[in-house]
Amino acid sequence: MGGVPPGDVPPGRVTRAADVAVTVVGIDAGGAPPHPAAADALAGARLAVGAARHLAAVALPAGCATVTLGPFAPALARLTAAVTAGTPTVVLASGDPGLFGIVRRLRAEGMPLRVLPAVSSVAAAFARAGLPWDGAAVVSAHGRDPRPALNAARALPAVAVLTAPGAGAAEIGAGLVGWPRRLVVAEHLGTPAERIVETTPQAAAGTAWADPHVLLSLADPPPADQPSPAAGPGTGAAVAGARADNQPAAAPAGGWALPEDAYAHRDSMITKAEVRALAVARLRPRLGRLVWDVGAGSGSVGIECALLGAAVIAVERDPDAVDLVRRNAAAHRVDVRVVAGAAPAALAGLPDPDAVFVGGGGLAALATVAARRPARVVVALAALDRVAPALDLLRGHGYRAEGVQLSAARLADLPGGSVRLAATNPVFVLTADRPPSPGERR
Repeated sequence: MGGVPPGDVPPGRVTRAADVAVTVVGIDAGGAPPHPAAADALAGARLAVGAARHLAAVALPAGCATVTLGPFAPALARLTAAVTAGTPTVVLASGDPGLFGIVRRLRAEGMPLRVLPAVSSVAAAFARAGLPWDGAAVVSAHGRDPRPALNAARALPAVAVLTAPGAGAAEIGAGLVGWPRRLVVAEHLGTPAERIVETTPQAAAGTAWADPHVLLSLADPPPADQPSPAAGPGTGAAVAGARADNQPAAAPAGGWALPEDAYAHRDSMITKAEVRALAVARLRPRLGRLVWDVGAGSGSVGIECALLGAAVIAVERDPDAVDLVRRNAAAHRVDVRVVAGAAPAALAGLPDPDAVFVGGGGLAALATVAARRPARVVVALAALDRVAPALDLLRGHGYRAEGVQLSAARLADLPGGSVRLAATNPVFVLTADRPPSPGERR
């Protein structure tokens, strides 16, 4: 349905078409404004604001003043004055200006808007590739830290990335090496120089791509006898793993802190649900973050972080456990990168994490993790004598560290309808936070 989202309209105020002084016109990838109402908006404009290429692509009436976008502040001042004076004004923008575009910025400034969108570059890229995109996530690496966009591509099976110079297919591709992904790079959409290239992360990293371009990151389809990561029932294979519920990074419908029997494990070597609930809460997984699960065992902690949208690397030294992690990840339909090897050596060369769960590897692994300076470290320890050295190590690396001992007793049935308390082994959970650097966003 159309209209202004409820959160954008102050209580008690109704926006009428006659009140709207600024019309935002989307220019499609070929340079034309296709919306039927765009011609009238342009013909009546007395001020037009846009990039030089967009201003050159449209016919403006004689006497219409223009502002070429560069720094936003001067353009905003002209727009504000035009709104105050009731001057008919158009703002030209690429594709759908409500998709990571200028609409958000203008709304934040209180501008009354009418939006006439064109086809977005993301829709055009998927169309050129002949792929559906209703299950894809759309993220931006333009004008912001590109790591959340990269981690979204690591975590989810179908992601469109709006790129920028220095944060494009080469850089994103380099960060996806080690993940089973195929990439589609759409350069100069809608122009005579348009080029659509399917490639690998390794090849993309070594290629100079033309700007502007859109990057599609798609999970490799799994073998025929394995479920597709994050796929729902009836999902097609054209975009591997597109979820049937149309929520590419929503909280899992089945919840988290799942019972141990939700995972294959050996001899009860698994982080218990009560401990896992606290550990996952402390790790704060979400889309755009990268979590390491060191000493992964069954992989339950990392898998539940992946279920909540995070990109996950599970590190495990035992070959049999490595296979368990992979099987459990496939069973829960999430994409977890598994690194076979013992920490700390296996941590070398891995991309920097936002949060780390250390369930094995001892103080040597913990020291290596702390030296990488993730924002948060969570440690699970079974032995009391390891708590003080671990706290000292974390604090020595500048972390604020605290801990709690969890002792859970589960209800167990007895003959005759009675119940008893069945104690689980106590576990110490340490949480360490690194004070943020100036300007750091978390």
